[in-house]
Amino acid sequence: MRILLAEDERSLSRAVIALLEKNNYSADAVYDGQEALEYLEAGNYDALILDLMMPKMDGLTVLRTLREQGNPIPVLILTAKSEVDDKVLGLDTGANDYLTKPFSTQELMARIRAMTRSQTGGQVTSRLTFGNITLDQATFELSSPAGSFRLANKEFQMMEMRNPRQIIPTERFLERIWGYDSEVELSVVWVYISYLRKKLSALRSNIQIKVTRNAGYSLEGPV
Repeated sequence: MRILLAEDERSLSRAVIALLEKNNYSADAVYDGQEALEYLEAGNYDALILDLMMPKMDGLTVLRTLREQGNPIPVLILTAKSEVDDKVLGLDTGANDYLTKPFSTQELMARIRAMTRSQTGGQVTSRLTFGNITLDQATFELSSPAGSFRLANKEFQMMEMRNPRQIIPTERFLERIWGYDSEVELSVVWVYISYLRKKLSALRSNIQIKVTRNAGYSLEGPV
């Protein structure tokens, strides 16, 4: 899962990014509202953490613009503005949640998990299932009736981008997991795919990671 953090206080931004990556999220940081909108136009983010008081464009304007454009991305406002009226305005403008500074890191992570939890058949779940394999987004556990593995950061993110039978272009795959400015080589991706294939085999999985030459990656399984 990839998160965009829009926060102009750079020391706090670095701390939150480190926290997100420690918890197996991919994350990018921007430092003003205008830059936040530019990054979001790429459409490669699953959630936005948004400060309200930023240069060039304030957070409420960013949020209002997103909702006017019909962008449904989950948004958590993270701000020093703690008055009830500020909270009501942020939520009424379209935020999914509102957390004031200073904050507990445990609470921040819990709110992100709640905000991004999947909806399946009207039920809220943290589990993604395809074939006989289940990925728990809360524990990072990949499991089947034959056993389970707790995935490392990049492995988890690769399995989370499962989109069964849909080919994910190599460029988008690299951007979402390693970031826009990464210079990671394709050989590194192959190493992680090899790790995942071995784990899927050990789990007696009936799904497989397929690589389509000059196209990208897909997760294939039973029809």
